[in-house]
Amino acid sequence: MYFFGALGGILFGYDLGVISGVLPFIGKVWSLSSSDKGIITASISVGAVVGAIFSPRVNEWLGRRRTIMAAAVIVVAGTLAATFSPAFVALVVSRLVIGVGIGFSSSTVPTYLSELAPARLRGALGALNQIFIVLGILIAFLVSYGLGSSSNWRAMFAGAIVPAVILFFGLILLPETPRWLLKNGRAEEARAVLVSSHGTADVDAELASIREVVRLDTERRGTIRDLWAPWVRPMLIVALLLAAGQQFCGVNAVNAYFPTMLISLGFATQAALLSGVLLGVTKFLFTAWVVFVVDRWGRKPLLLIGNVIMVVTLVGAGLSVLTVSSTGVLGVLMLITMVLYLVGYELGWGAVVWVMMAEVFPLRERAAGMGVASVVLWAATGIVTAVFPLMSDPGALGIGGSMFVFAAVNVVLFALTKWLVPETKGRSLEQIELDLRARTPLRGPAKV
Repeated sequence: MYFFGALGGILFGYDLGVISGVLPFIGKVWSLSSSDKGIITASISVGAVVGAIFSPRVNEWLGRRRTIMAAAVIVVAGTLAATFSPAFVALVVSRLVIGVGIGFSSSTVPTYLSELAPARLRGALGALNQIFIVLGILIAFLVSYGLGSSSNWRAMFAGAIVPAVILFFGLILLPETPRWLLKNGRAEEARAVLVSSHGTADVDAELASIREVVRLDTERRGTIRDLWAPWVRPMLIVALLLAAGQQFCGVNAVNAYFPTMLISLGFATQAALLSGVLLGVTKFLFTAWVVFVVDRWGRKPLLLIGNVIMVVTLVGAGLSVLTVSSTGVLGVLMLITMVLYLVGYELGWGAVVWVMMAEVFPLRERAAGMGVASVVLWAATGIVTAVFPLMSDPGALGIGGSMFVFAAVNVVLFALTKWLVPETKGRSLEQIELDLRARTPLRGPAKV
């Protein structure tokens, strides 16, 4: 159940990662400028913003499960168009369509998983989404490396069809979440899903808790404006900080452009693509490890540890670019620092962000809150992927200067996380919400 629920993350990861292997080839074939590369890379984020904007309404209308199925269909259509794109504009439009599907999926999968999972395992099961995202990135890097010698970038794009089809047919067999079912008057189905996903212990107590939240939430129809209600506002701020921070920390500059960076530093194309595979393996291994510690260590400590590691490694990467003249030595240093950077990212701001964004919103505002958070996340992704080719150009900040900028951003994120972000491990979604309802607006560090 959780496996297929999280499979939507592969769509996200593959389409984010595959462009890193495609750009070196279409850049030559179509004579693309730095801004052209940024537009192609960022177009998926623009589409994802559109998908995330409409996701809350579709989510409440269709339910979590069927929204993800619709996302899979949209991704297949956009991927086919990208595979056969004859020129720059057609590829940009195709990736916009793919992005709409990714926007639906990325804002719904975390909600689907969090609403199915028991409280004691919610962090680990929610982290499955990030595992599948990084698995998608790793698969994209492997496919790019395997097809790199033949320069078959069209086949690289086509690979996204496979997980989309598996996701669609897998979800046909899966249930809707008990919270959505109960909210829509389908109590017996909700009970059956709780029994299958949580076991038979305390099902009545959990149903009663969900009913109480549903009763409170249906007294008045929820709107986007409700996210700014005094008791919800602190969690909205936390979710937006997490969403924006996950991208402005610099990860998708690395995911999308690392091979391109190495090529600009003098590396051969295949060597650069192989280095991307090593990054993908690192991301996958450490994300998988987080599954085993997120419900023991807690969310906030992992975020802070991740920030510290990212600051140190980004500064190291920037100094390496500015001070090392040997191409071979510089390549090794960049690979080591970027591998360690991704260790820090996956320990904290990778999996934990998706887990917490789905945890902190109340039931009535959850679909809208995840939609807004996903819009911010994808807008930040688009900004980073569009701007990085320009800021890393030798005539601007260069790669070294860009690393220092991302290091500074991570220092700011550390301070904001320390002050604002609460700890939510071990608490049911209903406990978190009922506790929020009983509180007054925050005036200091958040405590849940």
